[in-house]
Amino acid sequence: MSQSLARALQILASLGEGDRSLDQLAAELDVHKTTVLRLLRTMEADRFVRRDESHRYRLGSRLFALAEAAREEYVVRAVAAPHLRRLNQQTGQTVHLAAWENGEVVYVDKLDSVRSVRMYSQIGVPAALHCTAVGKVLLAAQPERQREALLTSIDYHAFTPRTITDPDVLRSELDAVREQGWAQDRAEHESFINCIGAPVTDHDGRVVGAVSVSVPDVLLNYEQVLELLPDLLATAKAISADYN
Repeated sequence: MSQSLARALQILASLGEGDRSLDQLAAELDVHKTTVLRLLRTMEADRFVRRDESHRYRLGSRLFALAEAAREEYVVRAVAAPHLRRLNQQTGQTVHLAAWENGEVVYVDKLDSVRSVRMYSQIGVPAALHCTAVGKVLLAAQPERQREALLTSIDYHAFTPRTITDPDVLRSELDAVREQGWAQDRAEHESFINCIGAPVTDHDGRVVGAVSVSVPDVLLNYEQVLELLPDLLATAKAISADYN
């Protein structure tokens, strides 16, 4: 671990116990005040710490957002686990659970197909926003201003000939996702994989995750994958009912 990172983490740990002055933090870290001040300014700019009117430092609002995201990922994964296992057993196909994290969609759980075919997706790895079913589900659920900003900043890499590479086309598809309540990846991310995804919501109707079924076309074609949609939607509904 780099020395600067170690010191920054130590600062956060100290502030977790209560507010501190610059002198107190320098004494706790056993370094010069200028070293601590450089770290604090960087952390303050990113809202990891804040300074009050008395020039004492406290934990910043960015940490609350991160803590909430971590809590939601843990909760939704725990709640979803038995439902994902049931869906995996019902369909025999690969099942994913994904969550929104700091502008990215990240896989938080995966159950492989009962067949010998394995997919390359991994827990903890981001999913492409513009060409995966879970990416579209969670992108469609973002507030309009944030969604529009993301639509202009996405790297529209063409993974396959079917990948959406135009922001306007993706915007139209996201409108359809919100209206119909599910999304598709028709060989857009991998040329031999079709996928469908649906949102998981909390008691206020806020989307907190996305569950999907992914199938290689050597097992099922696209139309056959769509026949799994009722099972997928029922699973997403059951997870949502159990969430909170």
